[in-house]
Amino acid sequence: MLTIKENFLARSQKGVTMIEVLVAVIVLSIGLLGLAGLQSAGLTHNQSASFRSTATMMTYSILDSMRANRMEAMNGSYSITLGASATSGSSVAEQDLDDWLSELALRLPAGTGAIHVDNNVVTVTIQWDDSRGTLSAQQFVLTTRL
Repeated sequence: MLTIKENFLARSQKGVTMIEVLVAVIVLSIGLLGLAGLQSAGLTHNQSASFRSTATMMTYSILDSMRANRMEAMNGSYSITLGASATSGSSVAEQDLDDWLSELALRLPAGTGAIHVDNNVVTVTIQWDDSRGTLSAQQFVLTTRL
């Protein structure tokens, strides 16, 4: 009788049951969905970081132009408000502003900028649409001396 019981137990545990396979597939699919979510979040944050880096470079670009043309910058020729368009004039400051605003619109989604000059202190503000990221409107503000 002992041998019949051993044969029955050995025969009943061959292979994998359907429930075990189903549980393994569910665990695997939940893990893959989590991995896809992490990948999506990583891409979104990477794009936001790229926009922020571009805004930083564009800020330093206009500041370099202003330092090269310091007298007009201190006279307020580079002052512009958010959303305003540069006048297409013949002065160096107007050409710098026109080029800068064109680059902002090209490199950043809905990119625009503002410059406020107060004596020797310059505040540059860049705004863009980051609706793919966490917030829709993002701003980068830098205050420095000429």
